[in-house]
Amino acid sequence: MQPDLSIIIVNWNVADLLAACLESIAAAPVTLISPHKGAASSAPTGTMWVEVIVVDSASTDGSTAMVRERFPWVRLLAQQENIGFTRGNNLALEIAQGRSLFLLNPDTVVHGDALNILVKYLDDHPHVGIVGPRVLNGDGSTQSTRRRFPTLLTAVFESTWLQGLAPRRILDRYYVTDQPDDGTFEVDWVQGCALMARREVYDRIGGLDAGYVMFSEELDWCRRAKAAGWGVAYVGSASITHYGGKSTEQVQANKHIYFQQSKIRYFRKYHGVLAALMMRLYLILSYGWQWLLEGTKWLIGSRRGLRAARVAMYGQVIRALLRG
Repeated sequence: MQPDLSIIIVNWNVADLLAACLESIAAAPVTLISPHKGAASSAPTGTMWVEVIVVDSASTDGSTAMVRERFPWVRLLAQQENIGFTRGNNLALEIAQGRSLFLLNPDTVVHGDALNILVKYLDDHPHVGIVGPRVLNGDGSTQSTRRRFPTLLTAVFESTWLQGLAPRRILDRYYVTDQPDDGTFEVDWVQGCALMARREVYDRIGGLDAGYVMFSEELDWCRRAKAAGWGVAYVGSASITHYGGKSTEQVQANKHIYFQQSKIRYFRKYHGVLAALMMRLYLILSYGWQWLLEGTKWLIGSRRGLRAARVAMYGQVIRALLRG
């Protein structure tokens, strides 16, 4: 029997959060498929059949042993090295059998009937290829995960030290603040912490662009899906909690490097070489200014431990951007 849904989770050193995520999936009103014994949970006839694939990128916190011992219905792909978010998802996409494919971060908790709601939306709207749920922060507030496509002006402000100075209309448009958090509507793209695609999208456009180690890969995927004729929708009646960035918090400099390199790659791919060069130069100047500012604060004796760490991190990011 083909699963209705394949859930794909790429994990790196967040064993406790991964366990909570898998427990929330097990508590959902679905039938889980074991890779060894068929159905791993009983459910009424007509419920959705779900397979779960976890790709572990050489975690050292006991993640793989925990999955094997506590969640035997998970198909575990344990890697010998950290292969990154994008490659990890692509590895699982190659073997996933579901007619819908759900990329889900390990630091999430699925609520109620969210899985069924998202799959049903795809079933009921054949022109839509990708959907994303309402995502909540740990305190219950709504996390911004629906987007319009970025422009160069958006990128100058968004996720840079200038964000607080941005004209409100620029970021309001980008973050789709003109729509309600609990609404359902089409957007340009949804963030990859919880992104569901119909199998036909994957069959038509392929997996994530492995040139993005992490960040912007879902933006690129949604853009390719829209270019192939599918819509992208935000479904506010389905909700998950996302604790956010728990893997990347462990490597702050790499987080900045991958985020900004992915931004440059996106603009080179869709706006041309000149736009990418302008973005690279702007980012080098931006991080250079922050490096000088933190260095000056270190020299005058302001919280020297913190300033030294930031100087080292910004210097590492600048060197990476200069190398290209």
